[in-house]
Amino acid sequence: MRLSISKSKNSETLYVIKSTYVNKKHSSKIVEKLGSPADIKKRHPDSDPYDWAKGYIRKLTKEEQTSRREILVKYSPIKPIQINEARLFNGGYLFLQQIYNELGISVLCNDLKKRHRFTFDIAEVLACLIYSRILHPSSKLETHHYSQSLLEPSEFDIQHVYRSLEVLAKESDLIQATIYKNFKNVAKRNDRILYYDCTNYFFEMEQEDGLKQYGISKEHRPNPLVQMGLFMDGDGIPLAFEINAGNTNEQTTLIPLEKKILSDFKHSRFIVCTDAGLSSYANRRFNNLQHRSFITTQSIKLLKEHLKQWALDPKNWKLSENGKTYNISELDEEKHFESMFYKDRWIHENGLEQRLIVTYSLKHRNYQRNVRNSQIERAEKLISKRPKAINRANQNDYKRFITQASITNDGEVAENVMYGFNEELLSEEVMYDGFYGVCTNIEDDAQGVVSINRRRWEIEECFRIMKHEFKARPVFLSRGDRIKAHFLTCFIALIVFRILENRLENRYTCTEIIRTLRTMDFHKIKGEGFLPSYTRTDITDALHDAFGFRTDYEIVTTKQIKKIISLTKNAGNNTHK
Repeated sequence: MRLSISKSKNSETLYVIKSTYVNKKHSSKIVEKLGSPADIKKRHPDSDPYDWAKGYIRKLTKEEQTSRREILVKYSPIKPIQINEARLFNGGYLFLQQIYNELGISVLCNDLKKRHRFTFDIAEVLACLIYSRILHPSSKLETHHYSQSLLEPSEFDIQHVYRSLEVLAKESDLIQATIYKNFKNVAKRNDRILYYDCTNYFFEMEQEDGLKQYGISKEHRPNPLVQMGLFMDGDGIPLAFEINAGNTNEQTTLIPLEKKILSDFKHSRFIVCTDAGLSSYANRRFNNLQHRSFITTQSIKLLKEHLKQWALDPKNWKLSENGKTYNISELDEEKHFESMFYKDRWIHENGLEQRLIVTYSLKHRNYQRNVRNSQIERAEKLISKRPKAINRANQNDYKRFITQASITNDGEVAENVMYGFNEELLSEEVMYDGFYGVCTNIEDDAQGVVSINRRRWEIEECFRIMKHEFKARPVFLSRGDRIKAHFLTCFIALIVFRILENRLENRYTCTEIIRTLRTMDFHKIKGEGFLPSYTRTDITDALHDAFGFRTDYEIVTTKQIKKIISLTKNAGNNTHK
């Protein structure tokens, strides 16, 4: 490395320059800008600026040479390892730690620590709860044990975890609002469109108590439940959540949480997108005010008769705004297979004016028919081979096509059961193949509105990640505040993970990323550093490129590890002060 002095008419700037040789070409790059001689003099008044700069460069060169030295380590085949000495540590959490601090959560926790007069570090507790939820989902006690296996072993006790849960539940609204506010420093949030949905989580118990109440389980579990209502933005990143008792009517949960967004987040211009189950009249009315709008799925089957006839009429369908109309019963299967046709009209009911948009797609029709044909095959197989396994079916179960009646050979009612196939139900369902409906108060392009609604699958993906990858259920906590805090940590973990996915440009699956982070272990070489014990892959390369540090050298010195830890822990600190 050497000193470079850039001179202009009225100024002079000193730089540290390093020579490079890439692709058989010599060049140089700036390592560090030292500033003008006057700047250096202010920082080091007792030194000549040029002499100090040359001495500083000699120091950097020596440090670089030292860091490049080969490290030889001796091991003895007869010397036992130290008892209770940890030798293997996980470093995958470092990428999560950088995002956690960019969101300003540690700064907020420091304020909570002062307000609640904690003697322990609640930021460290919350961070470990989040990292563990992604990398090693388990009980709070096991999470405390796991925190000792990170490159920075935790210093808190298990009682600090439970004490933190009480405060986190109390401060949940503040934490959600702060993360929303700080998100702009991490990435651009697509909060013009908000998706809302509900799910529930079960407990391994039978007794109802507090939030834990019997309700309609999404997984058909005979256990008490709690219900989560979740808002997600247009990029699939969670925005806000609330926990309600398991027997709460889902349709009543949207407005209270939306009011929190309006008041706590100071965000009032958005489109709320929901499925049909959450699109009550009250919810639509609420989002027909001020700068808010709504888009909601509309079942064609449940429309009033005149609207249903209009929706299923094969005439007057459009492919674009050019005015040309089509008869969908005369479509060319090959030419129009990928096309989406639509028709729309405004309807006025109970003082609410809304736009009904219906679409038709040959591709969607074939998909529905393929699914149903598979269900019919399963139903026929069940009738012929295992009729005793037939029981009551829900509206999407293949058993809905099976009919049963008790008759004798003379046709009279008897105890013998005869199974058959419900041809009438099949004919009715076929009528709706290829059709899809939404209601909205937006006047935008119809196909664009439908496209927005069809991204609701991403909020289902959020729930899937929490339930399966993060193992958010079954819930083993009993106190209401600790239950709410548990889901707050799941919520934050999901935000952190979704940001990480976006930084990797969504090139890898959730399972691939989590598996990679979980296996990024390091073997400690006492007195020297850490030996990466994981396989370098395209995903590890992508992680290092996206986050600006590397841990995949043959050995990472103690100094390098400390520098990386400092980088991830201080990310965003200056921004959020």
